[in-house]
Amino acid sequence: MIVGVCTVELFIPDGHSLKDKRQVLQSVKTRLRAKFNISVAEVGDHDLWQKAVLGMACVANESVHVNQVLDQAMNLIYGVPTVQVVRSQIELL
Repeated sequence: MIVGVCTVELFIPDGHSLKDKRQVLQSVKTRLRAKFNISVAEVGDHDLWQKAVLGMACVANESVHVNQVLDQAMNLIYGVPTVQVVRSQIELL
């Protein structure tokens, strides 16, 4: 069993309140769950308006598949015009 964990630090330039931030993040998380069937949660910077840290996890039998899924999830995030990726890290356990 291979567990892949991805941590993504995001900048939300149009986030002028926590409500704006939550709306953007909810949209991103819903799309990731629906398309890739992965676990997604906000794991840091809860009180900042323009910054967020998302954690994603994927479990499979092959590390190649886990890496592929997390790479595709990152590509989806890069394609979201309302967020900018500051930093990302993928770990396989």
